[in-house]
Amino acid sequence: MTEHMEPIQGGLDRVLGFTIPDRNVRGRFVRLGPVLDEILAAHEYPPVLKQLLAEALVLCALMGGLLKREGSQLTIQAQAQGGVVELLVCDYREGELRGYLKHDPERFDELGAATDLQSLFGAGHLAITFDLPETGERYQGVVPLEGESLSAAMEEYFARSEQVPTRIRAAVQAGPNGSVAGGLLVQHLADGEEGRERLHVRMDHPEWEHVSILAGSLRAEELVDPELTPEEILWRLFHEEREVRISETMPLTRGCRCSVVHFEEVLARFPKEDRRDMQDENGIILVDCAFCSREFPIQD
Repeated sequence: MTEHMEPIQGGLDRVLGFTIPDRNVRGRFVRLGPVLDEILAAHEYPPVLKQLLAEALVLCALMGGLLKREGSQLTIQAQAQGGVVELLVCDYREGELRGYLKHDPERFDELGAATDLQSLFGAGHLAITFDLPETGERYQGVVPLEGESLSAAMEEYFARSEQVPTRIRAAVQAGPNGSVAGGLLVQHLADGEEGRERLHVRMDHPEWEHVSILAGSLRAEELVDPELTPEEILWRLFHEEREVRISETMPLTRGCRCSVVHFEEVLARFPKEDRRDMQDENGIILVDCAFCSREFPIQD
């Protein structure tokens, strides 16, 4: 394994990128701390839903960390039919992370101890959208919200829509000093390094099976242990590999982009008669930002 890796400062609120060249594998590691608490504090979620949203934010950071082009954005949206959670949405753009969920409090109180995806979402689906403004491209994949967790549903997305063998591990821990959430994503890429033969996509490829088993051995308590740096985790998992390259780190921040100027620009796109219908008796349009739970009075 490559030596002299610089540790991530504090190991919290950053995405670490890495590759294992001999296995044609790339990966991302993320651990959220203060940023997670800041996002969750915008609404009074029950503990179960806090954990659900925290896992979604970890997945958003892991997948968003794969984006390379400036201004690119990843959005994860879970929509439900007949579930307790009506909507869950997170997005990532250049290290900025935000998210929220909407639920039915009365139905949640009747839920009891059930925390599986079907009980929470009903017949829901997960939509993953990539916006690449540099090229004007926008593409989306949709998979059913099935399985034991959002991470399992996300693995299914990569298998169906991207045809990329992917293993994801995620964990969330709430404590008296705040929440910590961590995640690991590894992928086997069909395009090998330059000069090497292109690989066929195979879920049972020996290279992939080896890495997938190692990644699957990562325990939940390791993912959320702030005393255990990401580099130490990679060493524990892959120290027998000839080389593991640490490619990049990206600091994460809470990225709600709401402001009076932003909403004025959005409202300006509506016809004048529509804006007039939105006004109250004082000529004010009150705009509510679901991400940060704030209201913005806009004078039209």
